[in-house]
Amino acid sequence: MANLLTRPLAPAPSPRIHRGSGALPHGRTRTRYWVVFGILLLLAVSFGFGLLAWDNPMPLGTEGFWLIANMRANSLLTMAIVAFCQAVATVSFQTVTNNRIITPSIMGFESLYIAVQTGAVFFLGAAGVSAMRGLWQFSAQVALMVLLACLLYGWLLSGKLGNIQIMLLIGIILGAGLGSISTFMQRLLTPSEFDILTARLFGSMSNADMSYMPVAIPLVVLAGTALIASSKRLNVVALGRDTTMNLGINHRGEVMRTLFFVSILMAVSTALVGPMTFLGFLVATLAYQLADTYDHRYIFPVAFLTGFVVLAGAYFVMKNIFYAQGVVGIIIEAVGGITFLIFILRKGRL
Repeated sequence: MANLLTRPLAPAPSPRIHRGSGALPHGRTRTRYWVVFGILLLLAVSFGFGLLAWDNPMPLGTEGFWLIANMRANSLLTMAIVAFCQAVATVSFQTVTNNRIITPSIMGFESLYIAVQTGAVFFLGAAGVSAMRGLWQFSAQVALMVLLACLLYGWLLSGKLGNIQIMLLIGIILGAGLGSISTFMQRLLTPSEFDILTARLFGSMSNADMSYMPVAIPLVVLAGTALIASSKRLNVVALGRDTTMNLGINHRGEVMRTLFFVSILMAVSTALVGPMTFLGFLVATLAYQLADTYDHRYIFPVAFLTGFVVLAGAYFVMKNIFYAQGVVGIIIEAVGGITFLIFILRKGRL
């Protein structure tokens, strides 16, 4: 017994270092992520430069070349804004709703846009399209969409009975109601008025006006920065309400804050180019698969680059190969819709 008491204690075992934890737990995972990121960045730069330089009649580097490229850069800026809005808003929305098969469009943003555009043509005739173009009209549409969303969030997520599923259901009903009103007004339009209106109801980069940028860019920067800065909190929110509350985060407050910034991004995107229902779903779905991580700090950049590559690549191919850039929005919606159906019908994981 004395020997046992006087024997020096054995050194404590060194703690094991768990190398399999974190957003990118393994070297192979990190390598894969950065390779995917690099490929997307290369594709984005290639398609962007291709849209500026392809079929440019002036020699590369001359003043005339940059003059034409500067005119085309307006479309690239619009694509970047739309891709950023759709990507960040959809990923954030799916996180707080804990559902990867819905998009912010379910809240009725696009139905409200269609109702406003249809109402303008219905009451003002063909001149209604021109009446809805301008910086003040753009600002009013964005403000109306954000106000509707905030009223919906504040009403349905406040109080003891606040429920995000009920909020989504009410959003679907409001969207369907606005869609029915729009359809009724469209049936009463003359063929020429309906033809003019139809061009505004398809998502297209040609709908954007550079005069909107002084309002659109600050709003996108504000909302996007706020959502990206809250990436770590979104990681926690994705674990569910109970876990979030146990970790000391106000789940309801975080959800309402996120939805507010999501509504700003979606309102800007929709008012800028028109409805693009399935672009966000397509981009978010691809981003989850390509990034292969739960951390929003890594998902957001991949989602943005994926959105820009999809938009710029589609416009480059359709414009310079098929000479049908006007149908790009329809093709993106078709591909996104098919992707949506495939994931809905799958029995496995999303």
